[in-house]
Amino acid sequence: MEEPEINLIPFIDVLLVVLIFLMLSTTYSRFTELQINLPAADAEKLQERPGEVLVAVAADGRYAVNRKTVDGRSVELLAAELSAAARGRPDTVVIISADAMAAHQAVINVLDAARRAGLARLTFAAQSGNTAAR
Repeated sequence: MEEPEINLIPFIDVLLVVLIFLMLSTTYSRFTELQINLPAADAEKLQERPGEVLVAVAADGRYAVNRKTVDGRSVELLAAELSAAARGRPDTVVIISADAMAAHQAVINVLDAARRAGLARLTFAAQSGNTAAR
């Protein structure tokens, strides 16, 4: 008695046809641009609290700590101002309020200055949802 034999040639033919069909029917979408939406949040109005330090970053890279302008733009000066504003409390929260047109390096300098001042608790301020929709 002969053993039954499986013929694989029709199976391979069908797979090749399916492969060609999939290759021809696939569409490749290209991303020509990135649309970035800046963060928006519904938050309560800013209140003065002793455990918070507000750092504002202007569009041209100037800094203000608790609404007091920092002379110069170096990380060392900013770290000294943050240390003075925190008054030795390591649990102080640093709130970074950066202009939308501010350079990324200016914000990174604030993060570096906070690290040098020993302040590990950081947060970013965002626009309210109503303002961002306009």
